[in-house]
Amino acid sequence: MITIVTEIAKYLIIFFMVLYTVKCFTVLKPVPADKKRRALNVQIFYVFMIHFLCYLTLYLHYEKKSILIFYLLQMIVSITYMVSYHTIYKGSSRLITNNMSFLLLIGYVMLTRLDFDLAKKQFLFATIMLVVTAFVPLFVVKFPQIKKWTIFYAVFGIGFLCTVFIPHVGVDKYGSNNWISIGGISMQPMEIVKIIFVFFLASSFEKAKNFKDMMKTICVAGLFMLVLVAETDLGGAVIFFMVFVMMLYLATGKHSILIGGGLGGSVLAVVGYMLLKDHFSHVTMRIDAWLNPIEYIDGSGYQVAQSLFAIGSGGFEGSGLCQGLPTSIPVVSSDFIFAAICEELGVIFGLCLLLMYLSCFIYFINISMKIRDAFYKNVAFGFTICFIFQIFLNVGGVVKFIPSTGVTLPLVSYGVSSVVSTLIIFGIIQGICVLENSGVDKNVRQESISREEWTETPVAVRGQSNSGEKQRKQKKPVQRKAKTGYDRKETNSDEFWGE
Repeated sequence: MITIVTEIAKYLIIFFMVLYTVKCFTVLKPVPADKKRRALNVQIFYVFMIHFLCYLTLYLHYEKKSILIFYLLQMIVSITYMVSYHTIYKGSSRLITNNMSFLLLIGYVMLTRLDFDLAKKQFLFATIMLVVTAFVPLFVVKFPQIKKWTIFYAVFGIGFLCTVFIPHVGVDKYGSNNWISIGGISMQPMEIVKIIFVFFLASSFEKAKNFKDMMKTICVAGLFMLVLVAETDLGGAVIFFMVFVMMLYLATGKHSILIGGGLGGSVLAVVGYMLLKDHFSHVTMRIDAWLNPIEYIDGSGYQVAQSLFAIGSGGFEGSGLCQGLPTSIPVVSSDFIFAAICEELGVIFGLCLLLMYLSCFIYFINISMKIRDAFYKNVAFGFTICFIFQIFLNVGGVVKFIPSTGVTLPLVSYGVSSVVSTLIIFGIIQGICVLENSGVDKNVRQESISREEWTETPVAVRGQSNSGEKQRKQKKPVQRKAKTGYDRKETNSDEFWGE
């Protein structure tokens, strides 16, 4: 009986995942507000159905009451967060909240399957950060002076990155000296500094008035990346480089930046590897494993080979939760969790997960393109590139498209630092969304009022008295205050962005 239930649950999970993914793109289209609202509500139903079926399967397999308690706690936190967040921030995006909650829940499911202790730890820190980051949109709206903190971003960012070189604080993991440990809590400074880096670039590009200012920004950005290279954190250096090139392109509008950045980055990577390959021995091993994992299967190629075996054995529909062997993949709970998802939940589920990430990317780009303020436009665009490129590096390494870089899958992989930074990024995007909704609403209303009040009066018919017309011309226009997004009772940001 248990086998039948789990087999049915496996296909229902895939079915609901496909429907959820379709709804992600439905709300991006210019559809009526009622249809968009229904799609977002249905999304929530699909989220909790997938979550329920996954934990039903896990409970039937392990038969532990602690799993049921863990499931109920996740439900309480998710529902409370969704309801309270949109009650407080009327102009926030429900699509972002739905996707963020779903990604966290999928992460809890897979970590419960792989390592229950890690799942509980991830849930604890993520719940704390959900409360903390709930204030981020308010901070973005109430403190516009963050545009002016350019020097602070540079000093704090580079200084925090350098903490890994402090004796007894910096920790070496997986060949990279990019961790710190304080009071038994380990974290990667890069995850926090990438947020500071985006703010630094956005602030610098807004202030830059000439070539000299631009060169100062380029030099400081290069210093960020040199510190990462010194830490042998090449994955982080690549993310920073891509964010810098794309934000510089947005600031200048020159296509030569993209071409030069691509060619320059490729040349630097090849030359740097040839000159420093003895210093970066772990990078050499990853490249060898990428080129021929089967040849090095007894050593550096074992992780990539097991990842490919897991994805291939799972097939399109997957082997089912607790029916595969994902724990045979080294570091599966963080770097290679996408392989575990594909093995047990199926390649179809994995592809839908990537499409869901893509819908977030499109939505973030939409926000970046429509925001009028140059600083927030750069910030939103920088976080969008940072978010999508991290997904590319993680999944690309798992499927052997590129060498493994050791970065996590946002909100799904285990990693306290990664979850904290991603939740902060989502909170900042929500703040920009709230800010833009209030600004757009104000502009639209002011333009409407202006057109209404200053429309020319029709010419009087011959023979008719013009006294009424003269009186109308002598009257002063009535000053009416335009309502902002905060004055209205309800603001549906998803309706605006779909237009």
